[in-house]
Amino acid sequence: QVQLVESGGGLVQPGGSLRLSCAASGSIASINVMGWYRQAPGNQRELVASITSGGQTAYFHSVKGRFTISRDNAKNTMYLQMNSLRTEDTSVYYCNIPLRGGVVNSWGQGTQVTVSS
Repeated sequence: QVQLVESGGGLVQPGGSLRLSCAASGSIASINVMGWYRQAPGNQRELVASITSGGQTAYFHSVKGRFTISRDNAKNTMYLQMNSLRTEDTSVYYCNIPLRGGVVNSWGQGTQVTVSS
């Protein structure tokens, strides 16, 4: 079981951009689906974007057209490029492996994204 570590969060103004990284402790080439999640205080954790080993992607409706998920199997890393950020994107972002309605790994610390002027 690979361990995943998120990084790249920070404070950004509305309309700005950030790129999050999810580094794996081992090979991700055989992992069928990987995903980015987020959780804001008082809210349930939600799946923001997912990507298959074949490169197929899916997005939560509110981030479509603004966020792009990608993976680099050679670097064992998954990314989330976030553009046109909004205040409502403020959350802790996590990466994990979706499986049968749940996730494979325990949740890590995540990376905080704060969108504020």
